[in-house]
Amino acid sequence: MAPKVVAVNMSLAYTMSKPSADSITLVAGLGVQGDAHNGATVKHRSRVAKDPTQPNLRQVHLIHSELFDELRLKGFDVHPGMMGENITTVDIDLLSLPTGTLLKIGDQTVVKVTGLRNPCAQLDGLIPGLMKAVLGREANGELIRKTGVMSVVVRGGEVRPSDRITVELPQGEHLPLQPI
Repeated sequence: MAPKVVAVNMSLAYTMSKPSADSITLVAGLGVQGDAHNGATVKHRSRVAKDPTQPNLRQVHLIHSELFDELRLKGFDVHPGMMGENITTVDIDLLSLPTGTLLKIGDQTVVKVTGLRNPCAQLDGLIPGLMKAVLGREANGELIRKTGVMSVVVRGGEVRPSDRITVELPQGEHLPLQPI
């Protein structure tokens, strides 16, 4: 199957969960129009407290729907938007993409993957134990963060459920995603 968008979400307020929408509009260099995390500089409160002039590398949050399937098998009642993502995808291994990968969504929109979403303890406020459930360990003991990827908007446009996603890997050396 071809990668595609399953759901889109946004919230005007700083909330963990984001309500679903029929579509969202991405704005180049800023993020999701009308979302609390929209902007050229950081909007996540912990990052603003450290340095409000940092560039916003977390404009658009994407999560793979396969994570919801995995969590449901573990007894967690989760759904798109619940963990704060703007775009829920299917049939794309977001976590294995290299830094700088371009995701072309629909006919015009392009986002550039900047890093892994570092899950936070607010997840346990949604469902006790959820934070631990979205973390894993590699055979070598390295931590696996399963809560998707962050990106910046390269070319804006409207994104809707069922939009196809095309993956364009970066030129040259592929650098693994790091938490941002």
